[in-house]
Amino acid sequence: MKKKATIGRKFIKPSYSYLIEKKRDGGEFTQEEIRYAIDSMLDGEMPKFQLAALAMAIYFQGMSAQETATLTEEMMLSGEVIDLSRLSKPKIDKYSTGGVGDKTSMVLVPLAAASGVIMPMMCGVDEDYVISTLDKLSSIPGYKTEMSIDNFTKQLGQVGCGIIKQSDEISPAEAMLYDLRTTTATIPSLPLITGGVLSKKLAEGAEGLVIDVKWGNGSFIRDLEQAKQLARAITRVGRSMKRRCVALVTDMNQPLGDTVGTALEVKEAIELLKGEGPEDLRELVLKLGMEIVRLAGVAGSTLSAKQTVERQLRDGKALEKFKEMIVAQGGDTRVIDDPSRFPEAKHVRKLPAPKRGYVHTINAAMIARGVSLLGAGRDGNSKKIDHSVGVSAIKKVGTQVKQGEPLMMIHYNDEAKLENALEYFKAAYRLAPKRPNPVQLIVERVA
Repeated sequence: MKKKATIGRKFIKPSYSYLIEKKRDGGEFTQEEIRYAIDSMLDGEMPKFQLAALAMAIYFQGMSAQETATLTEEMMLSGEVIDLSRLSKPKIDKYSTGGVGDKTSMVLVPLAAASGVIMPMMCGVDEDYVISTLDKLSSIPGYKTEMSIDNFTKQLGQVGCGIIKQSDEISPAEAMLYDLRTTTATIPSLPLITGGVLSKKLAEGAEGLVIDVKWGNGSFIRDLEQAKQLARAITRVGRSMKRRCVALVTDMNQPLGDTVGTALEVKEAIELLKGEGPEDLRELVLKLGMEIVRLAGVAGSTLSAKQTVERQLRDGKALEKFKEMIVAQGGDTRVIDDPSRFPEAKHVRKLPAPKRGYVHTINAAMIARGVSLLGAGRDGNSKKIDHSVGVSAIKKVGTQVKQGEPLMMIHYNDEAKLENALEYFKAAYRLAPKRPNPVQLIVERVA
């Protein structure tokens, strides 16, 4: 649990109004002030309206690297910190800001474990329109996403990896602050995002972190410069906390891969683990995988890192590690060799191109919204997910299509839900007579 650091001089508790005014006017918090604010939030002593005002002041004025590092450490120490020191292999985690069709974690985690890297992945809350990795994995019959920290640690020692739900014992201060930010329009705050990401990942026992910062219409970060700033902020603060850290800024202005849904995305991840799958997904997995093995010290050069991750995919070792992880978490591995065991929709219908031309732009968020309306999301009062629905065979930016040719295939069970979703699917595509410039998937590397 949280360890209180000993402060040499006596700390006089300031009023909450003073803290708000100090940050509002651009002042920099001391370590004691940040600790006091976090403790007051945990204890329920700071009124929510003042906590909201403090979050808004931070949103507008920002925080220095030192302030953010202190905030990160205080949130990390607010709960359980997993000790993986008894495991001799390097411990590296991966974090993504979330994007439509992003199923990279399901490939990267077993890929890294097969390469000799411990991957302790706990997944938290994603944006509303993004289907979480946990919901996707839940389409595997029997797969358990919840696990005690002790059992998770044992699994890491035996299998080398795991993907589970974020434990409530990990960084509870971050969880409280995140809930507040969702209701105060302060989600995009760079220091609060940075502190939140690092506090959770470092509390999971990670020695290093590879971050995939996505920008575009399929991410909550719509501005490229903001994405670059976030990548720099996380790596800078991570280094100040003596952790190895690398970030890639990647394009999310169209879905990643050819599917969006739950079971459909798991099947696509399995295809990639078998050495197949769409090119853009493969490119991102290889680039992130290379960063993981280099950060872990498993591979020294770029060429060696590339050869390492490609070999795990080619030899089937990553696929075998994925099976091990599924078994350890109670899942049925027969779905890997027999995809028909996954839930399948009653109907499949094409979305016809309204005219001839090139796919010029795709609004990935609209596709995600449509898939959610089909039943793959957690909209409204329903908490039950329809794992069979989604879209596949997505035509990507730059593809030439004829009139009537399918832009995607829609998997659905309910005609009424389909009608609502179609509005979003149709509005997501813009066709043009000329081929657009090629999409640059990896925009920037920050190390």
